[in-house]
Amino acid sequence: MLIGKVVGTVVSTRKEEELNGSKLLLVRGMDLEGNVNGAIVVAVDAVGAGVGEVVLYASGSSARQTKVTKDRPVDATIMAIVDQLEVGGSLKYDKSKG
Repeated sequence: MLIGKVVGTVVSTRKEEELNGSKLLLVRGMDLEGNVNGAIVVAVDAVGAGVGEVVLYASGSSARQTKVTKDRPVDATIMAIVDQLEVGGSLKYDKSKG
């Protein structure tokens, strides 16, 4: 899994039938200090994430291992919304503090 921040949405009225009903979000990778600096990917949202949230996402074949994405043409899936991120005993991110 990778850590990233939801930075936007994707709207597509025409898409592969297997993707109908899927919420597509733009996720940008981030480092352990909370700096958003990674690549941007389009990910299917399997957990109800929103813009501005820090999330865990999977890419490649692992992205097709959720109930929402099983056997679908997906390369990235948001699998969790992060509440807190602690590194070496130091709290780096706390969702409740914004």
